[in-house]
Amino acid sequence: MTDSNETKTVTSRTPSHFAYNVRNREGGDNYWIRIGSAWAHADGNGFNIQLETVPLDGRVALRIATEKNK
Repeated sequence: MTDSNETKTVTSRTPSHFAYNVRNREGGDNYWIRIGSAWAHADGNGFNIQLETVPLDGRVALRIATEKNK
């Protein structure tokens, strides 16, 4: 797959997942910050992930894109 085809794939469809940076908070709920999106490969064996930022701490979680988290 060439770069131009990959860019077309990423920008032409709605993402199947969203990427979040999850940080733990003592005594409270974890804090989730949306940092990017992911698109499933056509063959179902992987993802293209586009991050707007890269977390220095915490973890990255991919969640299925739903109406609730758009």
